[in-house]
Amino acid sequence: MIPRRRFLQAAAATTVAASLPATAAQAATTTVPAEGTLTDLGPASVASPLGNAEFVGGILYAGSRGLSPNVVGAYDLAKDSVTAHFDIPTGIGVWAMCKTGTDVYVGTHSKSDLYKLDTLTGTVTKVASYPDHFIWTLAASPDGKIYLGTSEPGKVKEYDPATGASRDLGEAAPGEAYVRSIQADDTHVYAGVGANAHLIAIDRATGEKKELLPAALADRDWVSSMHISDTHIAGGMNSLAELVVMEKADPAGYKVVKATAPGEKYIVSVLIHDGYVYFAGRPSGTFYRYSLASGELEVLGVPYFEAATHRILAHEGRIYGVQDNAVFVYDPATGALEYRNLVQRGFNAAPEEPMSVHSDGKIVYVGGKSGADIHDLATGKVTRLGIPGEPKTMITVKGTTYLGVYTQAALYSHRAGDAEPKLLARAGNDQDRPRDLAYDARTGLIVMPSQPEPGEMNGALSFYSPRTGSFVTQRPVVERQTVYSVVTRHGTAFLGTLTQEGLGLPPVTTTARLAAYDLAKRKLLWELEPVAGARYISALALGPITLYGMTNTGVVFEFDLLRKKVARTLKVGAKGGDLFVLGRVAYCTDGDKVYKIDLVSFTAKPIVEGLAGQWFGGEPKLALDPSRRALYGVKGRNLVRIDINGRR
Repeated sequence: MIPRRRFLQAAAATTVAASLPATAAQAATTTVPAEGTLTDLGPASVASPLGNAEFVGGILYAGSRGLSPNVVGAYDLAKDSVTAHFDIPTGIGVWAMCKTGTDVYVGTHSKSDLYKLDTLTGTVTKVASYPDHFIWTLAASPDGKIYLGTSEPGKVKEYDPATGASRDLGEAAPGEAYVRSIQADDTHVYAGVGANAHLIAIDRATGEKKELLPAALADRDWVSSMHISDTHIAGGMNSLAELVVMEKADPAGYKVVKATAPGEKYIVSVLIHDGYVYFAGRPSGTFYRYSLASGELEVLGVPYFEAATHRILAHEGRIYGVQDNAVFVYDPATGALEYRNLVQRGFNAAPEEPMSVHSDGKIVYVGGKSGADIHDLATGKVTRLGIPGEPKTMITVKGTTYLGVYTQAALYSHRAGDAEPKLLARAGNDQDRPRDLAYDARTGLIVMPSQPEPGEMNGALSFYSPRTGSFVTQRPVVERQTVYSVVTRHGTAFLGTLTQEGLGLPPVTTTARLAAYDLAKRKLLWELEPVAGARYISALALGPITLYGMTNTGVVFEFDLLRKKVARTLKVGAKGGDLFVLGRVAYCTDGDKVYKIDLVSFTAKPIVEGLAGQWFGGEPKLALDPSRRALYGVKGRNLVRIDINGRR
């Protein structure tokens, strides 16, 4: 772990107390802050994740994601340093970039804007805005038009720099949610589609669409990455880690190339160059090369274990791969593979949108892209714990912290002070996104619910035994839903669900469910719908004989475990977040306020307002300190401690 910064030490209070009489000193040191008192602990998670890049001359222009504002950094190869940054003022990230001439185009998401970076003058101009949720991918045609792949629904759009006009070419494959890859030549635009795989050629003049993906591959999930040459198309398919290669003149004469690293699932980036197809896989992080002439597949190496490669580019005889905060460089002439950390070369690191927060009482973990920041509560020191993924949920059991990590629904463990976490297992079973963690003392199991991969049905529950090391996944648990939240007691897991299965798959159910599950028998005991119209149950917490839950709509419900029915409901916040029960009170958040609920009168009041927490994905989180005297959340993008008393 690398130290990032140090906060000022809280020595002043000790100095003052030492100069006072004993009774006064005791009073000074035992003063309890008022409930709702905020202590700012600085940026919650500082990172520099990249989403894409383009070369103009000898400079690599790399776009960030999750920062505020996002930037395009100029990495000068000759100077081996990042020499300039250009702000991209809107959107929460940059996934899409392309170039035409000396202009670099940048596509953002949430909101979806298109920017032009004039690399000669250094000026950034917003040239278009779109109503789509994401701009996932950009490509320039030989005559300088810009093509965009968007989502929800999966559309293709054209921007003409000469006129400033945009043209909507419609849904690439009607009914599909995502266009995740795009390329263009003189006559056609090629769109890679998901969550059900399609490879669509769109005639640029007429708009006519033609399916190029062979019928034998129609059951694949995505064509999520793609590149074209004058003669060939190569597309990366999920979730079997396959590359489809075809000639433009004869798409029916295709070949499927299977990535060979154990457990490989995704082909995340593709480049056709000099007679080869270069591509990168996940979760292994392996870099491959396929010969168009001989059909030979080579493994070139693993630039950084399990890292995602967002773009592969060729420049002056070398191949460059863009990863979260770095680039790797492959020299085909020598076979040398070099790794260059761009943060160490001057790329801005800045507060990102945090994804999770957890405290073991001595440190606070804040999950983000490619790791977690660890805040030492005694010293104020903050270090970065690198993880090849995104920690979505965390729990500490007997001195070990367990982290549920996206992608691949992975479970890691970490002990305070260790430089690296340990990968314990992956859920498999087409699972992708951990949603919660809970520990059951009776069975000794850690329970991890997960959401399936895009386009897949049915979430799962995974069970890990720290004592034996066994890891088992059951899928499905609640049919045609994802388990979003979990709490356990005496061998029973109580589950709150989400109606969404894999992203891009339309929900087939309308209301979130509450369920009970026997951990010993691995059997669902019962399920019901506690709150009409709720899309998900964001959190669950147990009282002595009652179960409390919070829905995405901000409704808190009290469930009678003996009678198995909802006893009371209360509209608390604007949306759902985490929920904790402490005796006769509970605390919860909607991201802007922290509420205290009197569980006797079943009334709520805010104890903190104006947090405006900038949580990734808009899913507000909250952590309870083991002392039960404090909560941890974020104000904006800063970590804050919130004092509580746990009393009515």
